[in-house]
Amino acid sequence: MLTTLSARGDETTIAVASNFTAPMQAMVNQFEAQSAHRVKVAFGSSGKFFAQINHGAPFDAFFSADAEKPARLIAQGLAEKTSLRTYAEGKLVLWSRRDGFVDDQGLVLKSGQFHKLALANPKLAPYGAAAIEVLQHLKLAQSTRSQWVQGENISQTYQFVASGNADLGLIALSQVMRDGKITEGSAWLVPDSFYGPIRQDAVILKRGRENPALLAFWLFVKSPAAQATIRRYGYNTGASSGPLKATEGGDTDAE
Repeated sequence: MLTTLSARGDETTIAVASNFTAPMQAMVNQFEAQSAHRVKVAFGSSGKFFAQINHGAPFDAFFSADAEKPARLIAQGLAEKTSLRTYAEGKLVLWSRRDGFVDDQGLVLKSGQFHKLALANPKLAPYGAAAIEVLQHLKLAQSTRSQWVQGENISQTYQFVASGNADLGLIALSQVMRDGKITEGSAWLVPDSFYGPIRQDAVILKRGRENPALLAFWLFVKSPAAQATIRRYGYNTGASSGPLKATEGGDTDAE
C-alpha cells in the first residue's frame, strides 16, 4: 500500500491570477507529464484570492497579478518570506481584432480614427494602471478619455475588443500571443519604457511549505523549460525579486 501511494505522488492546489491562465495550464501539463505529482489550479481575481486566503482558503501557493498582495500575505504571517519571487513580468499591447487596423507604431491612437478604446480599470488592475501611463506618455490621456470603455479586469477588457464592442484595447500581450506570434487581428507591442513594470509575484503559503507536490512544482516553474513556456505566452522572465513592504489599503482586484 505504501509503495502504491508513493507511486501515485501527492497533490497540491494553487491559486493563479486569471491573466496567467494559458501559460500555467501549459506548465502544469508539462510538469504532470514527467511527475507522479498532480497540480490543481484555481484561476481568478488576485484580489478575491487574497481575501479567500485571509479567510483560510486551502491553497498551497499564490501566483498573483501584482507584487503587493504576496508581500502583504508575508507581512500577515500567512506566507513564507523566503519563497517570494517574481515569476513573470507582464507586457502591454494595443490590439484590434481587425487585420491591419493597428499599425506597427501605434499611430492609430493619435489618428483618432476609432470609436472606443478598451482598458482595464486602473484602480482595480495593474494592466489598467499601465495603460493610463502609456496614454499619458503619448499625451493622449485627455484627448481620448471620452472614448474609453473600462473593464473591471483585464479579461473583461479583452472581451470588449474581441466582441467588437471596442475598436481597440490596451490589453495583456499574453491574451493574444501564442508561441511568440499574435494569434489574430493586428497589434502594436507597447515599448516597455512607456510604463512601469507589471511585476507578478508568487509565494508559498504556510499550509503548502511541506507539500512535496507543491515544492516539486515550485522548482519546475524555475526550470528552463517552464521559463521558455512563460516567454512564449508574451511575458518577460528573470526579473529580480525580493521581499516588499506591505502597504496599507489598495485591495485592487487585479487579474
